[in-house]
Amino acid sequence: MVNTHVDLRPVVVERRTEGRGGPRVLLLHGLAANDSVWERALPELPADFQLWTARLPWRTETIADWSEQPNLRGWLGKALEAVPGGAEVVVAHSMAANVLLDLLDQKVRGGADGLRQFGIRALVLVSPFYRAHAEQFDWDTISYYLNDFHLIMEEGIRAHAGDRVPADIRQAMGERVRDRVGPYGWFRFFDLYLRTPSLDTSRITVPTLVLGGETDFAARPEEGIALADALPDAVVRVLPGTGHFPMLDAADVFAAAVSEFVHTTLGPSAQRGGALTDALELQR
Repeated sequence: MVNTHVDLRPVVVERRTEGRGGPRVLLLHGLAANDSVWERALPELPADFQLWTARLPWRTETIADWSEQPNLRGWLGKALEAVPGGAEVVVAHSMAANVLLDLLDQKVRGGADGLRQFGIRALVLVSPFYRAHAEQFDWDTISYYLNDFHLIMEEGIRAHAGDRVPADIRQAMGERVRDRVGPYGWFRFFDLYLRTPSLDTSRITVPTLVLGGETDFAARPEEGIALADALPDAVVRVLPGTGHFPMLDAADVFAAAVSEFVHTTLGPSAQRGGALTDALELQR
């Protein structure tokens, strides 16, 4: 019998590999997605990585209710705390990267060291939304993210299913997901985005890899470059031919980038994702 039970707990954290000796790595999905976004990349990552994934309040299954959660930072903190010994490396995609930055900023403003509290030694921020200056938000920006919001949902469907879903059905599915997110959910997302110019990034001192997709029309590559410039110890890589979901569009290249970064930052580990080739561009 097929188990159709849907776990409605706001946060669910699951260990995905039996890696031994390597770092504890927690992967966090973005808005209207779930931990399935990592399925192609998981087998490409080093065998000794202790890989964990989280299902967060803004996941597909609970997307209609996530905007009612009063404290997204708190729920993300619970995901970090659920990894025994702490998540040494946190890989956060899209809106999860923004909630993570917001959480760390809030800790700083409260006089705490969130990095030390959660045991974070390195960050990988994938397709984050970021603008360095408030003046970079104008009416055209709001119009773009409001009226074309469904296109980001469609991009997720495309990355998962490819050409198996015809364009017209993909559009209808994207609009349906947008409607499930709803106006309140959209405001929660855009409020996080609007606050990025005020983040105190100078206190996020752990080594950080910012990964972006060359064709990402949602979180454009130049935003990742700007974020890396604002962080004390960051590098940025733009993966050619990939969009907002590089872990799906090019899982092997994505995994190689993460593997090389963690290897360089935290020490040697077995390589399963292959060498990082010239196709992976460093841009600053």
